[in-house]
Amino acid sequence: MHNTLHGTQPPSPWIEKWAHLIAPQGTVLDVACGAGRHMQFLAERGHAVTGVDRSPEAIQAARPWGHALLADIENDPWPLPNLTFDAVVVTHYLWRALLPTLLDSLAPGGVLLYETFAAGNETVGKPSRPDFLLQSGELLSVCAGLRVVAYEDGFLKDPARFVQRIAAVREMPPTQPTAYPL
Repeated sequence: MHNTLHGTQPPSPWIEKWAHLIAPQGTVLDVACGAGRHMQFLAERGHAVTGVDRSPEAIQAARPWGHALLADIENDPWPLPNLTFDAVVVTHYLWRALLPTLLDSLAPGGVLLYETFAAGNETVGKPSRPDFLLQSGELLSVCAGLRVVAYEDGFLKDPARFVQRIAAVREMPPTQPTAYPL
């Protein structure tokens, strides 16, 4: 039986593995959050989580874990202009036009945890449209201005899928040396 409410499965092992990079009690943006599986995982670790999704049912399910915002981020203006977060989490979602906005949403020292389907997935299932599949090295290119901590591009068996995933950090700006009088 297929569950029509996305985001109800356990947290992604990739997000679990790299969540320790997020500053303690940091603010987190979960993009296309679904029913809030990552919101719950991160809220239980003390983070203030904001989730965005276009499904009213998903947002209702995600509300217990933080601020759940109903928004169509593909067709409407970005609902969180000028806000930055200590982490941006994205899984199983790709809207290329939004990638610069997501990077702009990272505060200095902020962590991008991103995992989605990649080219090759069309040979094993859905999604299969190129619009929804990252091309080889695409996440690395998108994150060129960040410090990449971990990156994978390949096939996972259970369930069978091709993915790219990255954990990357926006470096803190260099501090100015303190001037001491002579």
